[in-house]
Amino acid sequence: MPKNRAAVTVGIITGLFLAAIDQTVIATAMPTVVASLGGLDIYSWVFSSYLLAFTVTVPIWGRLSDSHGRRPSYLASIALFLLGSALAGQSRSMNFLVFSRVVQGIGAGGLLPIGFTIVGEIYSLEERARIQGLFSGVWGFASVVGPLVGGLLTDHLSWRFVFYVNLPFGIASTLLIHFNLSESSPKGARTSIDYGGVAVLSASLTCLLLALIQGGKRGGFGDPDILGLFVASAILFGAFVRIERRAENPLLPPALFKSRVFLVSSGICFLTGMGLFGTISFIPLFVQGVLFGSATRAGSALTPFMLAWVALSIASGRIILRAGYRPVVVSGMVLFTLGFVTLMRLEVASAYESLLPAMAIMGAGMGLVAVAILLAVQNSVPRHLLGTATSSTIFFRSIGGAVGVAVMGSVMAHQMAGHLVDVRDERLVYLASHPDAIVNEATRRALSPEAQAWLQSALADALHAVFVCGLVMGVAALLFSLLFPGGSARELAADGESVGSAESTTHVV
Repeated sequence: MPKNRAAVTVGIITGLFLAAIDQTVIATAMPTVVASLGGLDIYSWVFSSYLLAFTVTVPIWGRLSDSHGRRPSYLASIALFLLGSALAGQSRSMNFLVFSRVVQGIGAGGLLPIGFTIVGEIYSLEERARIQGLFSGVWGFASVVGPLVGGLLTDHLSWRFVFYVNLPFGIASTLLIHFNLSESSPKGARTSIDYGGVAVLSASLTCLLLALIQGGKRGGFGDPDILGLFVASAILFGAFVRIERRAENPLLPPALFKSRVFLVSSGICFLTGMGLFGTISFIPLFVQGVLFGSATRAGSALTPFMLAWVALSIASGRIILRAGYRPVVVSGMVLFTLGFVTLMRLEVASAYESLLPAMAIMGAGMGLVAVAILLAVQNSVPRHLLGTATSSTIFFRSIGGAVGVAVMGSVMAHQMAGHLVDVRDERLVYLASHPDAIVNEATRRALSPEAQAWLQSALADALHAVFVCGLVMGVAALLFSLLFPGGSARELAADGESVGSAESTTHVV
């Protein structure tokens, strides 16, 4: 591999690592942050604001990279991410920290899709199939070590270094991309942005995510204000569709959805996102609240998931070149669904070790699917839509994750409420209504053995319903994967514009 292409790859990997670790590194620091800044009432918005900004801006960054170039768009996104990190480290109030996380999220919304798009242009299909495991490995590694890094920095330095640590790595990524990546403007390149579509889609997604976040917290979506947000989101989305049909350079070109590969891939990303992020959010609660495991054990329960994801990501690229996308995608969805079947068998008496195979099976399934979907989408669209198509896979998975977490949270709250019909103990009522408090060992010890057993059993039943909900999502994704077109990777490529070919406009210096 040419020296400069290696430098660009390292720069992208560094940016990917930052975007991945920032979603987990802050979790272990938040108790200390609250003790320092206060603002417990808006505690959850430190996470929600990042998710909101990230999800809303992913498709916008993808379109910007198609219209204004990969290099300037990537450098702008990482600059915003680093600005948000610096501001977060300087926070003197929880409100300012939430604002800083919004800036971070906006920047992170560009790091992933543009980074993957650059890889799609400087590597051929065969090369990408072989190196995607490397990128998946970085993502898995960052997700696993994030909580550990956050804890170490908080305990030995300060919670502010959880954000400051981004700066040297981000600067290194910026320099590597700035000095080693170049691109020329292809003839007929689009230079305008559909600002009306950007504004309306952003408003629609903001209303949707706010409704999901608030409804998930309250355990239901029947409140008038939440219903109003859903209605507003639907109306705005309808307006967005009309704008896109008339726009000269639409944000999400309707022509993309005429591609069977893109349409089916988007559906799979949405459905797997629902099951994936929803389940990962509740596995630690099962370990701590039902199995009475430690926080360390709760975190390590996800390790088999990440390791299997990385291992199968490496293998899937080679399988795709021989068998095509469809067998890999369908096989991955079968494994993903079997993981939920295994989770449904867990109960109060289950051993911690019985959880690990389910996590490994689900991780293996995602490792197969994630690489296949990314390669299929990138190789099935014209080059001038590569950024838009790549960002769409991340966008639909992120939206699916937000929906999945909200729906599963509502299911769990409904199940817990059903156990409270005849309960008169106010402590149990409070704990059953606030599952996050159940994981506190001191809180549990204050209860009688009978109360602990009741709470453990009620939570196990509620989480069983969550896993059943996840199974339904997995089966839906599996059925959707059967619609994936057959044929080799080359047969499904976009005619006349092979991504990663010598004619690519993005190249190393």
